[in-house]
Amino acid sequence: MKRYLLLLCLLAVPLCGGGAAAQDDNSRIRVSVVLVQLNVAVTDNKGNYVSGLRPEDFVITEDKLPQKAATFEEGNGPTRRIVDVSASSDPGTSDKSHTDQDSALDPNERFAGANVFILFDTSNYMYRGFVFAQDAIADFIRSLEGVSKVAFYSYSRDLSRVASLTPDRTQVLRGVRSTVAGDDAALYNSLLLTVKDAAPLTGRKAIVVFSNGPDNASLVPPEDVAELAQSTGTIIYMISTQVAESEPVSTAVFERMSKATGGKAYFAKDWQDEKQAFNSIRDDLAHLYAISYYPSANPNHGWRAISVKLVGKNLQKYHIRTRAGYRLLQTTQATQLAEEASSR
Repeated sequence: MKRYLLLLCLLAVPLCGGGAAAQDDNSRIRVSVVLVQLNVAVTDNKGNYVSGLRPEDFVITEDKLPQKAATFEEGNGPTRRIVDVSASSDPGTSDKSHTDQDSALDPNERFAGANVFILFDTSNYMYRGFVFAQDAIADFIRSLEGVSKVAFYSYSRDLSRVASLTPDRTQVLRGVRSTVAGDDAALYNSLLLTVKDAAPLTGRKAIVVFSNGPDNASLVPPEDVAELAQSTGTIIYMISTQVAESEPVSTAVFERMSKATGGKAYFAKDWQDEKQAFNSIRDDLAHLYAISYYPSANPNHGWRAISVKLVGKNLQKYHIRTRAGYRLLQTTQATQLAEEASSR
């Protein structure tokens, strides 16, 4: 049963962040990569965000194959399609590419702000500090800028989609106040289903998890959750308390999972630390560079390693945080089995 939930949840999801599965006339699954989306944080040695970078400042490779950016977005700014002026008939143009805001940008390529899913621990680990956690989440929701939609989910043994993805902050805040604590914690099961909900979305998409303890009821391993998030371009941020931090296994898992997706893990000592963690995530979302590309021909249908670097001597001193790659996902399971897994 360990990998059962993962295999079923991968079913029939059009993965804009990695690949999409299609079926040919011989009933065999083939994988076609549509658009790879990267969320890239650039910081200096003091951890300050670096703004004002241009598409030509980034070099992207996939399995060491050079990739050409298709769209570019900085923070909460507009999405710009990369225009190849070398293909222009104008003899006076240079051999370089530049960006141009295109009002007719294809809807599938337009990154209209981030979509944020908040996953709140309402297990029996949350009896202490429950109201303070609700307050911190509510303040975070109110403070979000440049975010088009927010969803609020809660979990204990089962996942509860309290407020589906919506631009209505009032509806989400009502959902936060309606939650109550109880039952065991199936974090990884619930997180996997949340990643599946986020998978078809384009642009910046993030899951912010607030957990007050370890997972004691999931069937799926955290490594599978991290891999699906990587392959769908979904960032995972983890905020936890000392209850989880006191267990080295949970601490290591939270840190590995967030790092693998380009996110961060925070361990809060009190409610003030919780609010600061949410503020840090808000700032991170506001400063990410969103870069997409159509992968060049690559025979590798497994894990594809992504490298993002900055060019130019003045930029070498900066640090980059993003996902390390993605796996082309394909499955031959029946769709109805995914629905069965979701109801377990």
